[in-house]
Amino acid sequence: MGGKNKQRTKGNLRPSSSGRAAELLAKERGTVPGFIGFGTSQSDLGYVPAVQGAEEIDSLVDADFRMVLRKLSKRDITTKLKAMQEFGTMCKEREAEVVKGVLPYWPRIYCKISLDHDRRVREATQQSFEQLILKVKKHLAPYLKSIMGYWLIAQCDTYSPAASAAKVAFEKAFPSSKQPEALAFCKDEILNVLQDHLLKETPDTLSDPQTVPEEEREAKFFRILTCSLLALKKLLSMLPKKEMHSLEEKLMLLLSQNKFWKYSKHSIPQVRSAFFELASAFCQYLPELVKTEAPRVCPAVLLSIDDSDAVVCPALWEAVLYAIATIEDCWSHVNAKKGVLPKLWTVLREGGRGLATVIYPNLLPFISKVPPGIAEPKLEYFRTFFSNMIQGLSRERVIASPSESSAIITAFMECLRFAILQKTDKEDDQRPIHQMLICDQLIPLTDAVLKEPRLQNGLLFYQIAETLSSWEAKAELSNDDGTDEVFQKLLSYFWDHLLKMCILHVDKLDAHEKSLFAISGMLEIIQNPKSATKPNSRRSLKIRFTDEDESERNTENGKLTEVRNSDSEIQSDLQHYSLLRKEPLENLVCNLAELSIVYVNEQKSEQHLKFLSALLKSFSSNRVFQVLLEQGNDASSGQAESRKEIKAHHESPSVQFLYMNLITWLKEDWRKDTHFLIDILYSVLDCCNGNGERKIVLDDLTKMDLKWIIFLQIIEKACSSSTKLSLVSDWLKGDTLGERLVMLADDLCHLGLKPIAASSESSPSERWTLLSLVLSQHIKNESLIGETFVERIIDKLQAALSKAKDLSEAGNTEPSVSFICDVASSFFSSVKGCLLMPSSEDLLLTIFQLCAQKQDATHLTDLLVCKLKHTWMSGVNSLVHQLRSVQKQSTFLHKSALWVKNQIQSSSLDVKSLQILISAVSDLLSKLMEADGPSGYLVGAYVEHVTPNKTEWGKLHESLSTEWMHKPLLEGRLSMNCEPLGSCVRLCGTTKLPGHLCTSALISKMVLLVLENGIVHGNDDAERKKIDNIIAELLYSLQWIEELENPPYLLLEYVHILEEMHITYEKFSTLSNTTSLQQTIFDRSEAHGRLWSLTMAKVIHVENTVSCEMKQLFKTTEGFLPLTEGRLHTLQCLSPFLIEEEKKELVFHCVAKLMTCAQTELSSTDGAFGCLSILNSCLNDRSIDCDHLLPGILKIIMSWKNDNEDSFLFSCNLKETSAQLLGFNIEMIRYLPLLLKYSTAPLADNEWDFIMCSMLAWLETTSENRSLYHVPLVQIFACVSCDLASALSAYFEAATPETTENLPANLISEWKEFFSEGIHNLLLPLLVKITGETKNASEGSFQNSVLTSLGEALTYISKDQLLNHKLPAKFVAGQKTNLPDKLQTLLNKLSPLLLFRARPVQISVYHMLYKLMPELPKFDEEDLKSYGDEEEELALSPPAALMSVLATQELLLENILECIPVGEFAVIQPLSDEFCLVLGYLLAWKLTLAFFRAASSQLRVLYSQYLRRTKSLNKLLYHLFRLMPENPVFSGLTSEVPNKDTKTFFTEELHLDVKGTGLLSSQIPHLACSVYHITLKDLPAMVRLWWNSCEKRVFSVVDKFTSKYVSSVLSSQEISSVQTSTQLFNGMTVKARSVAREVIATYSVDDIFIELIIQLPSNYPLGSITVESGKRVGVAVQQWRNWMLQLSTYLTHQNGSIMEGLSLWKNNVDKRFEGVEDCMICFSVIHGSNYSLPKKACRTCKKKFHSACLYKWFTSSNKSTCPLCRETFF
Repeated sequence: MGGKNKQRTKGNLRPSSSGRAAELLAKERGTVPGFIGFGTSQSDLGYVPAVQGAEEIDSLVDADFRMVLRKLSKRDITTKLKAMQEFGTMCKEREAEVVKGVLPYWPRIYCKISLDHDRRVREATQQSFEQLILKVKKHLAPYLKSIMGYWLIAQCDTYSPAASAAKVAFEKAFPSSKQPEALAFCKDEILNVLQDHLLKETPDTLSDPQTVPEEEREAKFFRILTCSLLALKKLLSMLPKKEMHSLEEKLMLLLSQNKFWKYSKHSIPQVRSAFFELASAFCQYLPELVKTEAPRVCPAVLLSIDDSDAVVCPALWEAVLYAIATIEDCWSHVNAKKGVLPKLWTVLREGGRGLATVIYPNLLPFISKVPPGIAEPKLEYFRTFFSNMIQGLSRERVIASPSESSAIITAFMECLRFAILQKTDKEDDQRPIHQMLICDQLIPLTDAVLKEPRLQNGLLFYQIAETLSSWEAKAELSNDDGTDEVFQKLLSYFWDHLLKMCILHVDKLDAHEKSLFAISGMLEIIQNPKSATKPNSRRSLKIRFTDEDESERNTENGKLTEVRNSDSEIQSDLQHYSLLRKEPLENLVCNLAELSIVYVNEQKSEQHLKFLSALLKSFSSNRVFQVLLEQGNDASSGQAESRKEIKAHHESPSVQFLYMNLITWLKEDWRKDTHFLIDILYSVLDCCNGNGERKIVLDDLTKMDLKWIIFLQIIEKACSSSTKLSLVSDWLKGDTLGERLVMLADDLCHLGLKPIAASSESSPSERWTLLSLVLSQHIKNESLIGETFVERIIDKLQAALSKAKDLSEAGNTEPSVSFICDVASSFFSSVKGCLLMPSSEDLLLTIFQLCAQKQDATHLTDLLVCKLKHTWMSGVNSLVHQLRSVQKQSTFLHKSALWVKNQIQSSSLDVKSLQILISAVSDLLSKLMEADGPSGYLVGAYVEHVTPNKTEWGKLHESLSTEWMHKPLLEGRLSMNCEPLGSCVRLCGTTKLPGHLCTSALISKMVLLVLENGIVHGNDDAERKKIDNIIAELLYSLQWIEELENPPYLLLEYVHILEEMHITYEKFSTLSNTTSLQQTIFDRSEAHGRLWSLTMAKVIHVENTVSCEMKQLFKTTEGFLPLTEGRLHTLQCLSPFLIEEEKKELVFHCVAKLMTCAQTELSSTDGAFGCLSILNSCLNDRSIDCDHLLPGILKIIMSWKNDNEDSFLFSCNLKETSAQLLGFNIEMIRYLPLLLKYSTAPLADNEWDFIMCSMLAWLETTSENRSLYHVPLVQIFACVSCDLASALSAYFEAATPETTENLPANLISEWKEFFSEGIHNLLLPLLVKITGETKNASEGSFQNSVLTSLGEALTYISKDQLLNHKLPAKFVAGQKTNLPDKLQTLLNKLSPLLLFRARPVQISVYHMLYKLMPELPKFDEEDLKSYGDEEEELALSPPAALMSVLATQELLLENILECIPVGEFAVIQPLSDEFCLVLGYLLAWKLTLAFFRAASSQLRVLYSQYLRRTKSLNKLLYHLFRLMPENPVFSGLTSEVPNKDTKTFFTEELHLDVKGTGLLSSQIPHLACSVYHITLKDLPAMVRLWWNSCEKRVFSVVDKFTSKYVSSVLSSQEISSVQTSTQLFNGMTVKARSVAREVIATYSVDDIFIELIIQLPSNYPLGSITVESGKRVGVAVQQWRNWMLQLSTYLTHQNGSIMEGLSLWKNNVDKRFEGVEDCMICFSVIHGSNYSLPKKACRTCKKKFHSACLYKWFTSSNKSTCPLCRETFF
């Protein structure tokens, strides 16, 4: 085995392996003739016999086998184990011939390896041997003799798996009949092997001392010794009788060896045990041989009698018994009195040293074999023997072990009976022995057992009873030899001493309760041993689960019958037991009872009273009661009077005892435990004269004010035994008890429901238990108490529960509700037919209602609800089982259905309540289905009850708010020309679900359950129709939610819950065919239109098919004429799903209808309005080719205008206008953008005029009627008018020279000069007015849609139109500004609208202001000249209107985001208030940055100085890192590593549309990224400054994020801007290398040549840009360094691009060459941040400095001297 981790020789690639080496040898030579293996010692020469000329033998061995056999001789355990397993597998798989070749070499290997130290190897060896045997079968015979000895040893292996493997192999080799013969055949060889092992071998001869550790050698030796002894035993037991004598000679040789006998004293217990087993075998199979060797056998066995090893003991005692039985004169070879008995006494005294169960059963046979001579004198001998046993029993170890103590007691009683039966020579000797055995042994033992609680349940009392029976039997047989007298005396001894001993125990005040009970138990067993079951019969444990109601009930009844049987057995046994026992036992009981009553009366001793109760339980007779009465006679005169009275009324002493003593004890309040008093009561009742007397007595008790627990215990005991039940059954059925129980129920129910002072009884639980018991316990299908009382109690419970619903104090009701649950639950589950009582059905309904409501309403805890649920489920279970057997209507089902129906239609449920109600009803239905089976009768009826009828559905539809119409009307999916009817409730604040939603959800769930269970009820078609109607309603309510523009959270939660509970269309479609459902919805759509049509569209969309019935509708003109609202909406919703041919057909029908339309029918549904609506719907998605028709339709519209202009709502007030006209105009306006979009034919001049003029006129109407926007149709009119304006603006904006050719000549100029101006002069003031009137247009409100369309139209406004606006002036006090008034007004009007809480307004204002931003900086330029050279650093504010908006937003935003750490992504809910706020903030910054970009570099310095002072930019950056996502991947593509192609928010352009077609959720993150991008691009120096001042965590977050996502984008933009720059420098050329991220500038003037290399960092623009020098000619080093430093400074500290930095630097160098001197503070001509030249000169030294540098110099040095000449600076 090569070392795995050692340094290996060069070129040696694999570790060494002996196995592989052997393999190579075999491969090279084929066979190895005469190869001698290396064994572990010289004597062991490998596996192949080293014989010359063995080639032919060796060639028989297969090469693989040879390999394996060689491995088997290795020393390593793992190698051997694997080799052996491999050998077994090969034996199994190879052909028999190949395997036979191994046989000559197998014996040697087997003999060695079967004794191997490792047990796994031994086991594997035997398993492989089995495989070998199975393959070679009888060919093993020649080798048997050499193997058999070791095989036998292997079968006795101490490792049992190895032993059993060897036995299996042996059985496979020889059938059981042949095994003795096989052993006989090899017996000599076996004996030789075994004798060698037993007499010759040593640890060192069995293992090599040089290689095997001593410990291992010894272990192997002792194991082989043990196995050899056992193998010899096995040989003796298996050899045939006739072969035995032939062995004797060899065995004599073994037995004559002293070494063999020394094994009895061997230090290893296994060896000793094996030796004794062998000794037993010798006695058994070779008794003659043993007798001759008796002098050696007896001492070896008998003198080891005190061996206390657990391994040795069983074998030893077997050997002892065999020895004394086989060798008659065995005692003559040992000194019994000195050698054997003292050792035995020690063992007994020590309680068997933990081996009592092994030793003690052998004592009786042992002492029976002790000859008389040794057991003399008998008295002393027995005294010693039994005293030692009693002493042994008192050992703590024995007492703690029930098996040991019972073994000792059994042995003691057996030996005692044996001793008493021993005859003595003289009769007089017998009596003292008997006396000694009873007085000194049996009674003390009994006493000891009574005192020790752990022994009291043992076998002793049963053994005594058995012994007494045998003595009594002998005493009753009259013999001549007088044994009967002997036994009579013996019995009288026993009873006298027993009485004395019992009195000693009882006659003391502090008598121990347990020993008193032990006495009563003992007496009961002595009276009748069969009554009590023996403790040693193991109790069988039974586990039962709670839901096994039926079986539970059966087992209870079973128990009763068992008890009943045993009762009757006891009665018959009592008559049989002899008078010899009855009299002394009764005397004993009377004595003890008398003693006890004295203690009870005088000392109030509780334990004596319990003892008395136990006695009376077993011995209730009038004699005992008489004794008790006499003992209590010495009483005061008052008591004596009452006693006389009692005696006069009741003759029976037991009843007298009840009235005089028992009632007093029962009334004692301090008593906690009264069980034993009830036992006395039953003893009394047992002695009464007939049931009449018993009923009177018990009724008397009932009327007394006793505690309820007493009645509970009386009834419990009655239920547990039929004999007791028969004593009290009359009383249970009687009125006295019934009335009291009804009162009890009443009290209990009120106890928890109103706070009353608690009665003297602490806990009400036992009273509830009592109620539960009398209701639920049934015997022989009858209730314990009268039926009427059961009904009355149930009524009380139901009344209480229904009150519990209304009580608000949750705390009080809890215990009561819980108890009522328990009572009801056990009542429902255990009483047959209970639910056919009306009262119990009401109770069930009440519990169901409590469970089906939310806990807020019922104030119940989770645990209680769980309990209630369990209760009503078990109740319903019982109910449906009963309904099946009794054909009767259930009021519970009817009432609960009506209650559920009322709940769902009342609109009083929220989502949680609905969920609870649905799950309760589902549970109920599943129970009904279980009972119903496939007929579904109950379920069908239940669903029928809950489902609303037609009028109820109608009301539910009306209760749904009409808010849903807003969206489909606006999107043009539906067209209306009447005001919508129905409730106009605003939904935003609702907390309760509308009734329609609850009803459709619940009933759909029921229907789905029914379908799922495959229940078919009633007529199939009718049922199918009902189901379709229900699912249609569900889809209707879901569509209603879907159409709401901004549904409240409540409704979203509702949809989520439906999905969770699988109440969906998908679920329905998996369970059933949906064709008929589609037809149902289609029919409703055609009849009612509106939301039904949208529902139909949704279903068609899901199913993706349009059925033929639907298409029939528009196949012919007659099909859809006359148009009704239903048909119109159906067609509008169908149009997207039609194919082109069908659409064309529909359009032709409509155009034909339009052409023939009368003036009066223009605005009616069946007239022009309807046709236009269908046309618009068909044209909407541009999938048909009918351009040639479009101008024709326009001509028709123009003709209508000429004939009847009043129908066109031009520039008019809409207050009086009918909805029909509005609808008609809306459809016309909708048509015009479609015409512009799709018409290919050019329009004529007059047509354009009509379109433009109409558009302006409609816009005027819109502008004038803004007060009516709350009217839905007016609002839609406003929206479509603005949309028309947008469409025209877009049309003309997109016009190209090619398209303008076909337009009329001056149309474009007219548009620009007049129409476009007209639009914006109307709409801009309109926007300002609307937003001024309402501060907040909540999303989904009517204004929002108008604002969207209005905003969209305004985005087309041009810059000039904005600058020439006609808005009233607006100025803000104290506002610094350089802007002209008109511009300032516009800013003041529009900027605050960035804060407006409506996204469309914010976006459109942003677009308008964005157009203005480049115009603003030029007004500050004028001002810049006047600033001059002040000393302090100047700052200039960007537009004040914008800055004030930013300031407002900053404050609000800090409040929202301050709790989120920088770097964590804050998710903003779309369209929430926060969304609008963040959106406004980011847009304001986008505008500010656009303004910044438009400014010159000098102005930028001033603006950035302002931003630095206000810290606005820092705040922005902190906010951005909360608003940008950690992984800004575009359009939901997730990829951790940004590769070149990954689209991120930085690479993609952000489009801000007013209509917001994009994903709103990604808008804020994208906008934030866009702002960050622009900030880095336009203000790099300021961001760098901020970044360097951040704390460490934020610093690294910013760095990582920027370099990962932004730097690459910015670098490439910067480089490409250099490449595409058109800026030309005189004398300087600039090139860029995009791959290396470098910019190279070459500057040359005259003969000077300079090259600069500017390198961008990987985290550009955060890291500093490095400037390196290329070639330079004609410049001094110092000057060169200065210039490089300047360029580096410019690029780091100026907020601009590289080109701007370079141009600044070039100016600086140019100025230097022009002769302008450097400022001697910053060593630069042009100042780094404000770009000024050195102008301030010192009067003394005439040097010039930058004013900003001087200012800094003075403030930092606190002096006003010139930096150069140190003179005071003036």
